[in-house]
Amino acid sequence: MNTRFFNGRICTMENGSDIISGELWVEGNRVSYVGPGKPSDIHFDREIDLMGNLVLPGFKNAHTHSAMTFLRSYADDMPLLDWLHKQVFPLEAKLNAEDVYWFSYLAILEYLSGGITANMDMYMFPHEHARASIDSGIRTVIVGALNNFGGSIEQSERDYDYFNNLHERISARFGFHAEYTCSPELLSEIGSMINRRKAPVYTHCSESKREVDECIARTGLTPAQWIDSHGIFNYGGGAYHCVHLTREDMQIFKQRNLAVISCPGSNTKLASGIAPLSEMLDMGIPVALGTDGPASNNCLDMFREMFLATGLQKLSHDNAAQLDAMAVLKMACSTGATVMGLSDCDSLAAGKLADLVVIDLHQPNMQPENNILKNIVFSGSKSNVKLTMINGEVLYEDGVFHTSEKPEYVYRKANEHARRIKEAL
Repeated sequence: MNTRFFNGRICTMENGSDIISGELWVEGNRVSYVGPGKPSDIHFDREIDLMGNLVLPGFKNAHTHSAMTFLRSYADDMPLLDWLHKQVFPLEAKLNAEDVYWFSYLAILEYLSGGITANMDMYMFPHEHARASIDSGIRTVIVGALNNFGGSIEQSERDYDYFNNLHERISARFGFHAEYTCSPELLSEIGSMINRRKAPVYTHCSESKREVDECIARTGLTPAQWIDSHGIFNYGGGAYHCVHLTREDMQIFKQRNLAVISCPGSNTKLASGIAPLSEMLDMGIPVALGTDGPASNNCLDMFREMFLATGLQKLSHDNAAQLDAMAVLKMACSTGATVMGLSDCDSLAAGKLADLVVIDLHQPNMQPENNILKNIVFSGSKSNVKLTMINGEVLYEDGVFHTSEKPEYVYRKANEHARRIKEAL
């Protein structure tokens, strides 16, 4: 399908954050033109008058546990360990593959309504999240969750090859849950696999102070140093949360070409702390944003993550100028794509994939237009998402989902499966 967006404003993220007035053309699944209006001999199946609204590269949710929607608002306002051991783990033990399909589909609808065009998901039954992604139309990167309690090196390699050849919108990265759920022997095996495959890897790292303290007590090293000592970071990748990185840890990230995926909403709700994002950026470490799972957030909302990312840096540094909103918008739209291995989705330019969001500027919270892009970070919300396009297909527009399943049916199925799990306890 060929689509013409005209009479609008476009922030391509191609060369900084300048906004241009003009048109954007999509041919098939890729952008074919961005610039001033001009004649075209292309047959457009649809021409969309933007009426002055803004087109951005879609938001990239670089850390998710999507199927945890079934735990939303079920395990809240509790200490972290009680939350995990008394609520999350017992219910997760009852999950089956069909549960994960519907819980993932529910999360994907929320992604689409919030302008999220790609997610990087780590959870059990990854084949079901991939199936829900294919059926719904979203772009997904599957990350392995190898640990002492599930999976194997052989399965990790099979999944990696399978998902990277499954579908044009599905890709995969090697991953393991965390150093504290992997024995030293398993970490050594992961290191051997990574160096054999010469591939990046992703994991949780230094999310809580307790995690860091216990790792030092066991090994004499911080989580980042311990993982690196097994050769796991030799080919780059990324780590989630990274709230309690030391300066030495950040040096490892810089040397190993590692990215940080920060989840300020989850870290706030679980009282994990404030990640030193400004220091990371000053060292040249790429920083992307993720929502984490809907049990620990509970809102899968990149607008909120952007506001918290800049707001918490200002608070922790006692400096209202800390972490400019424009840097945060870049994290959400562009850097996230790079970190996820989606280099064709990091900007809007000829030849890039047509993954984009239209922001409705004709709403009170977007006016006046003193600075449109800062409005998005500081006052924007999901209510400003007018349209979400992925791979050249409009999947959400003006409150209507264009997915394989109607939202009310997804809600009903998700509630049925959630009841089954609770009744099984």
